[in-house]
Amino acid sequence: MARKSPAPAISRTPAPRTGKRLTRAFFARSVHEVAPELIGATFLVDGVGGMIVEVEAYHHTDPAAHSFRGQTPRNAVMFGPPGFAYVYRSYGIHWCVNFVCEKEGSASAVLIRAIEPTMGIEEMRRRRKLEDVHALCSGPGKLTEAMGITIAHNGLPLDAVPIELFARTADVDVIRGVRIGITKAVELPWRYGAKGSRFLSKPFAAPAAPSSAVVPGKRTKSAQTRDQ
Repeated sequence: MARKSPAPAISRTPAPRTGKRLTRAFFARSVHEVAPELIGATFLVDGVGGMIVEVEAYHHTDPAAHSFRGQTPRNAVMFGPPGFAYVYRSYGIHWCVNFVCEKEGSASAVLIRAIEPTMGIEEMRRRRKLEDVHALCSGPGKLTEAMGITIAHNGLPLDAVPIELFARTADVDVIRGVRIGITKAVELPWRYGAKGSRFLSKPFAAPAAPSSAVVPGKRTKSAQTRDQ
């Protein structure tokens, strides 16, 4: 009797390593501390997402912030407690997702501009109707479409399903520069990104200054000054 050949091994792509879960307490700090620390963190919605490689900080004293002129039905989530998602429609075309930071009433948030896809890539391709992995989430509107983020996620906590956030597991070389796609406060260097990433929405202008090192739980002198 012929011996049966062993069944072929099933090739499985290992899930990316993730750090500890980020809780709402992580966001109860200066937006200028939180923003650079999000670079390298993993952001998932219903298990689909990847590593954050680009963000922008928006402070309530900033003319480019949605909260600058006060509370409205659209931006109400920004004025609430930290650790919640603020989702809005940009130019009536696509959704953008932000993470609310600082104490309740501060109305400051971090815009998630780009991620490096690591989980649910085939689902992202289906939603975006394209194959190029580098183009799936290389922009705030692209990543929300790829991850299935809509107004239904507005006001949801960042530390409860369907949203999952995990701290980065290794040091990241974070660069910063001026924000893009805005017409006010364009000189403020509040855009942060992963140096050398091929998944950015747009390259940083050279030379890009390295961001200040921030120790969790402590505030730098420059961050304190900007918050006043």
